[in-house]
Amino acid sequence: MIISIEYLYWLMGLVLAVTAIMTLTDKRHPKRLQSGLFWALYAAIFLVGDKLPAALVGVAAIVMALIAGFGGVTHGKHELLPDAERRASAQRLGNKLFVPALTIPVVTVLGTVLFNRVTIGGVPLLDPHNTTFVSLGLGCIAALVFACWLTRDSAAQSMRESRRLTESLGWAVVLPQMLAMLGLVFSDAGVGKAVAHLATAYIDMDSRLVAVVVFCVGMALFTMIMGNGFAAFPVITGGVGVPILVGMHHANPAVMAAIGMFSGYCGTLMTPMAANFNIVPAALLELPDQNAVIKVQVPTGLLLLAANIGLLYFLMYR
Repeated sequence: MIISIEYLYWLMGLVLAVTAIMTLTDKRHPKRLQSGLFWALYAAIFLVGDKLPAALVGVAAIVMALIAGFGGVTHGKHELLPDAERRASAQRLGNKLFVPALTIPVVTVLGTVLFNRVTIGGVPLLDPHNTTFVSLGLGCIAALVFACWLTRDSAAQSMRESRRLTESLGWAVVLPQMLAMLGLVFSDAGVGKAVAHLATAYIDMDSRLVAVVVFCVGMALFTMIMGNGFAAFPVITGGVGVPILVGMHHANPAVMAAIGMFSGYCGTLMTPMAANFNIVPAALLELPDQNAVIKVQVPTGLLLLAANIGLLYFLMYR
């Protein structure tokens, strides 16, 4: 294997390490020690996380959560070009500005479709188990090269911009990984069995409508808690979907699973825990209210959830 996904982990770790160093040495940063430590711990997980004891990585994750929880992850004061200069640069480059952005999907598709079977000396060129992710990483690197070439700027400036964006996003950058870990913890801890016990002990699951409502609403609520429908799915499906809807009411498993995931996505629309969908866009657009996206999506999420309940009730035997 020539290009492994592990190389991209190392590259991501180096970028985060540089961010940590720049933050720690920035004397104008209001909380440079706390923020710098946060990014340094995150960088270490990418660089050497697979070589560290699992317990130590867990301690690092808890420390990061404590730093973020007590408001230690903030952004510094970054120097930006005057507005007139930025407008002039944008006008000079024109539509060429789209070239780096379009490079990412083009390289990703080319790598996935054309280079997934390329070998050198019998060794795959791209990681065969992570071809798409590796291609995406290569696309990002190619986009960086194009951006530096177009703007006639340096890689150092790209790191300064990377740090500015990373600090703007803050702790939300880490949330997808943390939620994935939480899903594994819930699964290993037997939360699905506990949900099944509570559901059958305190709710009349003999009613098909009640069982459908509990399943769909449970998927939405657990997704809101965990921020990820894929993490909530095994918990609610193992606790209600399979034993109650399929086992007791003889529902079609395919219909149950599909509509159950749609119900989870309704929860995604209504939670800050789904940071990459709801918090990150607000931060990138520099909206004054970080929950602005969620507030707009709540009515849609509730209407879709009600529609999913109706669909599952009437289609579960198809």
